[in-house]
Amino acid sequence: MEFKENNSFSLDWDDRFTEDVIRLMDAIEATPPPPPPSSSSKKRKSAVHHQDNLKTGRQLPHSILSPPRSFPSSFARCQSNTRLRYPPLRFGGHILYSFTEDEVENAAMELLKIVEIKKKEMGQVSLGFDIEWKPSFQKGILPGKAAVMQICCDSQYCYVMHIFHSGIPQSLQVLLEDSEIIKVGVAIDGDAVKVFSDYKVSVNALEDLSDLANQKFDSDCRHWSLAALTEEFICKEVSV
Repeated sequence: MEFKENNSFSLDWDDRFTEDVIRLMDAIEATPPPPPPSSSSKKRKSAVHHQDNLKTGRQLPHSILSPPRSFPSSFARCQSNTRLRYPPLRFGGHILYSFTEDEVENAAMELLKIVEIKKKEMGQVSLGFDIEWKPSFQKGILPGKAAVMQICCDSQYCYVMHIFHSGIPQSLQVLLEDSEIIKVGVAIDGDAVKVFSDYKVSVNALEDLSDLANQKFDSDCRHWSLAALTEEFICKEVSV
């Protein structure tokens, strides 16, 4: 088996890249830019700003003094009182990175063996599941295919597969379609739809962590993020 264990990759989209970079780009894409002001509003704002400066001197803009509405509530809490910040959550295990079709096939075969062992020990097996893809920042241009698939079987090993280059080989397809292997994640239904749309492979037996959290708190309306779940249940902070 040829695995590459690495914690930093190239930023070239056609080469290897980290989930952290893509998550940051997804966050940027999810925050819509403010509409450009008209020329008349620019003049009015300029005149008002000039008068205010004459009266009060320079002031920090409101956007710096308070976080925008698009920021999560946890960030607002940290801004108001830095003592409420939780310690960062760090992955202390090994990242097994696979790039070629053979490497991804071998990684999936190893995962299937681990799953069989865990089935004998625990009866039911759950895998952490997530995918990443290159977003599009231009109107009319669709986002790229699902590029990176991450599967974690425990706290010791995380398999990062660059399916953009390898595709989904047979063993990985067997793993994804197995209805007895539960795949767990946040907004995992959307990930499954993306995989099927891009590779025509079904991801079965899905469990959304957001739904489980709502069951615990007797709520059905909150859409939890992974960061919010981490803070709520284990008092840790997820950082990119």
